[in-house]
Amino acid sequence: MNLTDTLLGETWYWAAWLIWLPFFARSLWRAPWRRLRDSEQLNVWLGMVVLLTLVWSLKAGVKPGLAMHLLGVNLFVLAFGPHLAFIGLSLVTLGITLNGAAGPLAYALNALLLGGVGVVASDRMGQWVMRLLPRHFFIFIFINGFLVSALSILAVGGVSCFFLAWSGAYAWDYLFAEYFPYFLLLAFSEAWLSGMLVTLFVIYRPQWMGSFDDARYLSGK
Repeated sequence: MNLTDTLLGETWYWAAWLIWLPFFARSLWRAPWRRLRDSEQLNVWLGMVVLLTLVWSLKAGVKPGLAMHLLGVNLFVLAFGPHLAFIGLSLVTLGITLNGAAGPLAYALNALLLGGVGVVASDRMGQWVMRLLPRHFFIFIFINGFLVSALSILAVGGVSCFFLAWSGAYAWDYLFAEYFPYFLLLAFSEAWLSGMLVTLFVIYRPQWMGSFDDARYLSGK
């Protein structure tokens, strides 16, 4: 969903800016910038920003603010952690705003709903997997890579629908009968594409997948 500037009252948009700014500042402060001093890592991070800007620009929808597209949030979190992922996704939101796919006043709200919710969901679920399940290569691939990708986009869809209904932009019945069910289909595509890329990275470019550690997931298995 890429919100426009006219879908909600201005109060909602300014409130989103007040929420987004401290979260973005916190990520700027806590992000592991040292990792991006490596030119290869910086190129991968910038490449993900550019690629997701293109992906988010390819959307389908019939009503303002109800566009649907893949997110790639979990892949970003697994590769670079929550803080660099949130900063990168904020840049992706800036990209789709500049190309006219979203409203400038709605920038902060789009960054929170599309990037912030997805990053929090992916990061929290990834931590739960590490605590509750054995640290095994196939668990990382199929649970962290495939399943969490699907659940993260469902989380974004659910929170977005709840917010649009709560704010009065659309009726509850319409959103949860005509809009949210499509996220179930989108979740399958998100899981397949993100999971496939996670698998390729882990096998051929494990240094690109910051959350993957050979000693943790392969040694002694």
